[in-house]
Order: sequence, then C-alpha cells, then structure tokens
Amino acid sequence: MVGFRNRYLVMEVFLDPSKDLGKEDPIIISQFNVLKAIKDSILLNFGECGLSASLGSLQVKYVNPITKVCIIRAAREEHQKVWSSITMIKSIGNCPVIFNLMDLSGSIKACKAAALKHDEAKFEQYKQVMGDRLTPDISQQMHNFLAKIQLLEH
Repeated sequence: MVGFRNRYLVMEVFLDPSKDLGKEDPIIISQFNVLKAIKDSILLNFGECGLSASLGSLQVKYVNPITKVCIIRAAREEHQKVWSSITMIKSIGNCPVIFNLMDLSGSIKACKAAALKHDEAKFEQYKQVMGDRLTPDISQQMHNFLAKIQLLEH
C-alpha cells in the first residue's frame, strides 16, 4: 500500500497592505477563513472539476493569527493548482490580503521547522512594532501557537 504524497506550503498572509502595522486587524485569520478563501479561488479559477480534484487532501493544518503564518497541505499532483489559486486570492471576507509562499516541502517535519523559524522571526518583528503595547496575554497566545506547531502530525 502506498501512502498519499502531499506537499506542505508555508504561507504568510499580509492583511490590507495599505494599512499601518501595529493597528487592530480588520479580520482574524482562522483555519476556516483561509480554507474557504482557497476553495472559493479554486472553484473560480479551475471550476468544479478542479475543486473536486483538489479537495482530497486539501487542509489548512496551522494558522497563527498573530504572525499570519499558515501551513496548507495539498496532494502532490494538485499542489501547483492550489498554489496558483492561493496566489489569486484577493480578499478574505472584506479584507484585502496577499499571500506569500515562504516554504514548500514534501514532509510535515521539514514544514514544521520552516514554519517555526518564520513564526519566531515574525513574532520578534511584531514585538518591536508593538513595543510597550504588547500584553502578557498576546505573549502567552504566541507561546501556545508555538507549542501547537510542535504537535502537528499528518
């Protein structure tokens, strides 16, 4: 028996690029929001057949709403379709967004390492932007997300 071959995309989400950093976000990025935007984009750009082919292993494995880093799993045969559809997403809800691919890998282990590295760097940047407005609650949430990424499995 042959296991499913997947690709893991580590993506960074930029919310409303014209907006100042450090201000309140207009939308909270969640697994549901990201997955719905991806499905809608695949349907729009590749039709129902493209969507049904991609749905087999399409899953948003991890989303950090603080650093806006997410991990998306797609079948090896469909990952380019999913990637191109993600590139064409212009908004989540009513909030304009831009997705940036930070890493593409064939294993969850390599993907976790890349996502952890990017998450830590983004949080350091976030702490510098927020300065004294950074609350202990946000630091605890970030610690929880970093622990969550360690627990990712297939």
